[in-house]
Amino acid sequence: MHSVNRIISSLGLSLLAFNAFAEFHIEHSQGTQSFSQVPQKVLTFDLASLDTFDALGIPVRGLPQEFAKGHLAKYTSDKYQNIGSLFEPDYEIVAAEQADLIIVANRSSKVYKNLAKLAPTIDLSIVAGNPLKQVKANSGKIARIFGKEALLKEKLAKIDSKIAQVQTLAKTSGNALFILTNGGKISAYGLGSRFGWLHSELGLTPAIKDIKEATHGDPISFEFILDTNPDWIFVLDRDAVIGKSTGAAKALLDNELINKSTAAKNQQIVYLNGMNWYILAGGITALDASVQEVLSALEK
Repeated sequence: MHSVNRIISSLGLSLLAFNAFAEFHIEHSQGTQSFSQVPQKVLTFDLASLDTFDALGIPVRGLPQEFAKGHLAKYTSDKYQNIGSLFEPDYEIVAAEQADLIIVANRSSKVYKNLAKLAPTIDLSIVAGNPLKQVKANSGKIARIFGKEALLKEKLAKIDSKIAQVQTLAKTSGNALFILTNGGKISAYGLGSRFGWLHSELGLTPAIKDIKEATHGDPISFEFILDTNPDWIFVLDRDAVIGKSTGAAKALLDNELINKSTAAKNQQIVYLNGMNWYILAGGITALDASVQEVLSALEK
């Protein structure tokens, strides 16, 4: 009798395990991937996804370690495999890892087909339009694969609360211009761009509405900024992000023309955390920190 009970008990546990890992499908930018169990060995070429994995407590095996900085610096240790660059995989290392799941996104999306031949691969690229919605969707896919939906819901609720606070403050904060500095040049980003969620989601009024929705922004001059005269200027220093120099943006914008602007006079030029906005954009922790950055600026 006891042996029969053990068999029934074991069968019940097996059925529970089967139900927990019942096959499901994840749609992504380049197709659909099926899953019948939780992936155990994960490689990600997308550091935004790594940021989300880290936030949800999901272990990874490999990543492009060059730009794993700040709160992700721990992933540069020997415990993790360096699998190439943000753009180009080290195929020998990737093949040797025999991964259960590979993540690619914008910078690595072109090698999706090659990687998909080596292991199940999903593309979590974010396109222009509604980036915040896509970030939530992508994090939802990761949470679904690894059974972290409840934790993700909790974290997104906290972010949404901060977004609501920013939206309230934005109504009386004037207009804003988002610029990126790189090698002594300045580009502006508006609605529909990769940074357009500053306006579309956080509610800050665009200082100009006819900026080209280009991937690398619309080139502008100091004179253009002064003529536009935004109440706020949000600055992303790309040189600092990629390690070319530090403080280049501040030095570039510390000039007679910019200092005449309303934003400069009111000390409303905000130098953003470039890693969060540029490299990790799309990750849960990075999103939370980016929203907090804008909230802290508007609260002063």
